[in-house]
Amino acid sequence: MRELLAGGRVQLRPWQPGDVDTLLAHANDAAVSRGLSTRFPYPYTRADALAFLAGEVIELDRSMFALVIDGEACGGIGVSQGRNERRYSAALGYWLGQRHWGQGLMTEVVAAYAPWVMEELGLARLSAQVMASNPRSARVLLKNGFSEEGTERQSVFKDGQLHDMRCFARLRTLPPLA
Repeated sequence: MRELLAGGRVQLRPWQPGDVDTLLAHANDAAVSRGLSTRFPYPYTRADALAFLAGEVIELDRSMFALVIDGEACGGIGVSQGRNERRYSAALGYWLGQRHWGQGLMTEVVAAYAPWVMEELGLARLSAQVMASNPRSARVLLKNGFSEEGTERQSVFKDGQLHDMRCFARLRTLPPLA
């Protein structure tokens, strides 16, 4: 999955220890953090970046990638695959540094990544949750074959208030499973 995306402007590659400075530059942004889990704090410190790159925040496995633009790691995409009876499903997450918003880059990244990760991991379902206050991220999913399944009302407490989460999923038919 190291191919160039979005007309050659974005490359996906594994996170590397040398990404600490560019990660910090793009992640330490209240607007970026606003739509993400509290595992992605603001302010985002050097210690946060080092912990992330060491795999202490999330598991940096074969499906977690840095989004690289002009040589800088300025975003990320990955999934958390279910286990046992939920092994055919995964939850998608992604982010992009604010400097690159509004250019259609994440739509193109998800367009390439979603079918790849579903095939690579043998998934039947890829889900994503988006804060109701983040319509841009919802549009990325809708443009990429995700269907909106509903809203989890007041399900997330962040920045001192409760937020609704919009739920999306993309399905794929698998051959008969054993």
